[in-house]
Amino acid sequence: MSTPHALPDEAVTTELRKMTAFIRQEALEKAREIHLKADEEFSIEKSKLVRSETQRIDSEYTKKFTQAGMSQQITKSTVANKQRLRILSARQELLDGLFEDAGKKVGKEAGVEQGKGKYEGVLKGLILEGLYAMADEKKVSLRCRKKDDAVVKKAAEQARGEFKKQMGGREVEVVVEEKERLPEGSTGGIVIFDATGKIDITNTFDERLKLLETDALPSVRTTLFGENENRRFKD
Repeated sequence: MSTPHALPDEAVTTELRKMTAFIRQEALEKAREIHLKADEEFSIEKSKLVRSETQRIDSEYTKKFTQAGMSQQITKSTVANKQRLRILSARQELLDGLFEDAGKKVGKEAGVEQGKGKYEGVLKGLILEGLYAMADEKKVSLRCRKKDDAVVKKAAEQARGEFKKQMGGREVEVVVEEKERLPEGSTGGIVIFDATGKIDITNTFDERLKLLETDALPSVRTTLFGENENRRFKD
């Protein structure tokens, strides 16, 4: 059996150098792998962060854009409503002025101020309307302004005669109230009561003007301002 020989110092040194070089090479390759993996993980993490931040920015932008759009719509709506209210207010002032002027002229046009035949004829028609509405009554009362007593009595007599003629001789007593009157500041006309005083027909010019204002208002609006484009249904 042979005895192993010890390596000379030079051979040992050479072997150590080889081993050191091998270890260094292994370390370099391992370091390179670690570096490459770190770069890859960094790129992946970086992409995730970029995507996340991009989504956050996009979401924030969309939210702010939506809020800005809503704010703009609210502002537009507010301005439009204010403008609409100003227009409606101006229109209403015009309509109120028209009907106020009509109220001032209605008595004059009916001959109230003159107290002549024209007013008497108008009163006759108003009284007849009440008599026909209360055709079953044997007695009716008329309420008027104190200054209209004389003309109302004449008109009542004429209306009573025509009622009798048209109703085949049916008689009806017509009296003018003296205790209660229409306000002197009213435009004229009469209020007709049955015998109980509980049923009445208001045929004053003020009341007729109110009814006209209600009934004629839509057509007056259309004449002055045109058709309402927002109105879905029409009479």
